[in-house]
Amino acid sequence: MARRIIDISIPLANDIPADPPMMIPSITYTAHKESLPQILGFFPGLRGEDLPDGEGWAMEQVTISTHNGTHLDAPWHYHSTMNHGERAITIDEVPLDWCFQPGVKLDFRHFPSGYVATAADVEAELARIGHTLSPLEIVVVNTAAGLRFGEPDYLASGCGVGYEATMYLLDRGIRLTGTDGWSWDAPFVHTARKYAETKDASLIWEGHKAGRHTGYCHIEKLHNLEQLPSTGFLVSCFPVKIERASAGWTRAVAIIEEP
Repeated sequence: MARRIIDISIPLANDIPADPPMMIPSITYTAHKESLPQILGFFPGLRGEDLPDGEGWAMEQVTISTHNGTHLDAPWHYHSTMNHGERAITIDEVPLDWCFQPGVKLDFRHFPSGYVATAADVEAELARIGHTLSPLEIVVVNTAAGLRFGEPDYLASGCGVGYEATMYLLDRGIRLTGTDGWSWDAPFVHTARKYAETKDASLIWEGHKAGRHTGYCHIEKLHNLEQLPSTGFLVSCFPVKIERASAGWTRAVAIIEEP
């Protein structure tokens, strides 16, 4: 058997429009020559020319949100409670066995941006791929946003997963989901338009808010889901352990065992 690992994460970068302006990360790069004063300060009497090629180390200073890049959202992000009243768990409390499980891919690329997927949509896609969900499988949703990553319209692209569709998954034992869109829910620009027309606040963040009823995690800003089969792969997405945090960054990968 051969093992193929597919990177399903996006990079953190200064110049990719992967977040709203108020959330864009900042990365300052220090190259090997620029860091010489730092390393010389640790070793009195050391000169730059004493080091191989006169080089120190490369380093980066990063200012980011826990929701930049490919990240795992904890139930605490969605609401203060989960499971009908329990305190919602933070990212350092997420069960690790949720984060390394067989994956299932739902192909929702045909839905227009702003569409909110329903339980019937999930059921139809599972029937199309001939799969019955098992508890703890990781369900990832391939939307039209995947191929728009890096483009100005990324934040407005792709469908969302609504409350009833999310509950359909959770009621079958799913505890970790994912999307290649900016959010598990439909892009805000589309939801804002619907809210302006209806004044129905239940439309806002409805997929996230399903976590009030059943605690679950989801990965946002996945990538390369087009390369995955519908089933037959593992997902590894362990989050960085940040105390009391609502999310943690993850280098999510898909693992496929091939003959």
